[in-house]
Amino acid sequence: MQMIIALVAGLLFGAGLTISQMVNPEKVLNFLDVAGQWDPSLILVMGAALVVFGLGYHFLVKPRSKPLIAEKFYIPVNKTIDKPLIIGAILFGLGWGLVGICPGPAVSNLLGGNAKIFGFVIAMLAGMQFSGTIDRLLKKS
Repeated sequence: MQMIIALVAGLLFGAGLTISQMVNPEKVLNFLDVAGQWDPSLILVMGAALVVFGLGYHFLVKPRSKPLIAEKFYIPVNKTIDKPLIIGAILFGLGWGLVGICPGPAVSNLLGGNAKIFGFVIAMLAGMQFSGTIDRLLKKS
């Protein structure tokens, strides 16, 4: 059942990204270009997402002691803003700003067959592997 719900949620998320044009790197780059041809329309997408999340959390998650199909909620307990978090956020923001796409829309775009998207996803996966390797090496020393 969890896999079916995850599949439906992923398809809904991908459809939302596609309909809202968040999978279009040019649209995203225009949104980020506040000094040039700024396109503020993605603010509505982000605002709507925050409203849906806020209402869903308030009415569906917060009142429950446990989820419907799991043993417990998996809520992050680490509230520390540390060096790896800051560096990761900076790298994520730089990548998003330079390319105009982030991991969710990149995965949604894989079905389009765009070679640039495949290159982005391969680089993203390599970066994830590389960061895991660095993390393991740092923990050993």
